[in-house]
Amino acid sequence: MKLFRKKSAVKTVPELIQVNRENSYGKNFPSDFIPFETELYDKLRDNVPIIDSALMKIVRLTGGFRVLCSDESLQPRLDRFLKNIPVGLTGRSIDTFVDNFLDSMLVYGSAVGEIVIDRSGEYIAGLWNGRASEVIVTSGDSPFLRRYAVRNKNGSLKNIEHPERILYASLTGGRPLLRGIPALSSVLMRIYECIGQNFDRAGNVRYAVTYRPPSDSGDFAYSKERATAIANEWADGMKSAKYGQIKDFVAVGDVDIKVIGAENQLFDTNVPVRQLLEQIIAKLSIPPFLLGLSWSSTERMSSQQADILTSELEYYRRLLTPVICEVGNAFLYSIGANADCNVEWDNINLQDEATLAEARLKNAQAREIEVRLENNK
Repeated sequence: MKLFRKKSAVKTVPELIQVNRENSYGKNFPSDFIPFETELYDKLRDNVPIIDSALMKIVRLTGGFRVLCSDESLQPRLDRFLKNIPVGLTGRSIDTFVDNFLDSMLVYGSAVGEIVIDRSGEYIAGLWNGRASEVIVTSGDSPFLRRYAVRNKNGSLKNIEHPERILYASLTGGRPLLRGIPALSSVLMRIYECIGQNFDRAGNVRYAVTYRPPSDSGDFAYSKERATAIANEWADGMKSAKYGQIKDFVAVGDVDIKVIGAENQLFDTNVPVRQLLEQIIAKLSIPPFLLGLSWSSTERMSSQQADILTSELEYYRRLLTPVICEVGNAFLYSIGANADCNVEWDNINLQDEATLAEARLKNAQAREIEVRLENNK
């Protein structure tokens, strides 16, 4: 593994953001590639908060981990490195890098990062989370050798000089988790937009004041003046209410006051909105009550739901494990150690405390029975 090639001018700027290199691969890259729908998925997270909440919960539920070294004497040094390694401009620790990496993989179907080398070209300066939409991945000389290129602003491709430093992972088939959701979300946003427009029209109460002067009296000749006086008094009463002053409206004659649109009812959107949210949540594999949706007064996570969600999280862990090991192995290689790494994930506990306590009690009782049987023998 040639991570640390010595060069006369090694830069600490990540190659993923250096797009001014010569493209030595040229025509080997496909010209009819389909770019990532980055803006679409980003706007989707901004416009539908429940999607952003579900993605963040998946990242947190994936849980923590510890990188173990085959050489126990190097374990403290490895732990110190992974805890303090810089990530991007503001982050620090391998956990920060993995969280950003998984978030990108969920949204865009793939994620890319880079092991950034210091100016000497011998040690790791930090980790960098790249933008998956700007990186093109193709096969190299063999079907299992990856080749990377960075997309320029003008659409051209520039090869990455050190592909061995690139960290890459993708979901099955590279299909984003949000694939298929934009069609449902567009309908959902249309419903929300209509609700807002309806409340603009009928939600803000407006009044219609009608004055009908009798035709056989002298007021009919002064109806315009009477209407102006009524309008001024009505406006003054409404303005006074803003400051806590209550003024009664007194009028003589046939004056009719109605609320505009009071006889109309707003459409009930609970059913269509719930149907759309059910489809979106089914795609994200998150129980509704974890997102604050109380569709049932007694809703809780069943053991079947917990098993399904656990299998989803285990799938994401399998994708992240090689990336984490690659970072740890790169560090061990940089210090000249002949060792390797493996990842130990925390247990996923999705049951409530009562269920866990009951399980611990049954395990203790089972161990006690086993000890008694052993003693009787």
